[in-house]
Amino acid sequence: MSPEVFIKSYEAALGTQDWRAIEPLVSKNVSVTFSNGTVHIGKENVQKAFEKNFSLIKNEKYTVVNIKWLVKDKKCAVYLFEFNWTGIVEGNSVFGNGIGTSVLIKEDAKWKLLTEHLGRKPD
Repeated sequence: MSPEVFIKSYEAALGTQDWRAIEPLVSKNVSVTFSNGTVHIGKENVQKAFEKNFSLIKNEKYTVVNIKWLVKDKKCAVYLFEFNWTGIVEGNSVFGNGIGTSVLIKEDAKWKLLTEHLGRKPD
């Protein structure tokens, strides 16, 4: 799997809203920072954070666009991106967007997410 294919696989896994689909794509040392500023370090903490979001946001659709590669070699890949999401919270349609930075590493001969930092788009 190439880093480009990883992104599509990760996007599809998030769309399932099922941690079992996401877990094989994340490093044992994963960390995620959400756009609200919360930081989650370690696979167990990231799982809890994702599952909390899944329970709050129903029918979420998440897309990654405008990918810019900073580094892409045999062991590490770093990219910038924009993201968009829609879903239903407490019966209301909601949406959001932002910018992100992700670092992928080769772990167990597969590309895995080491860290993802999501932020708000500047005004």
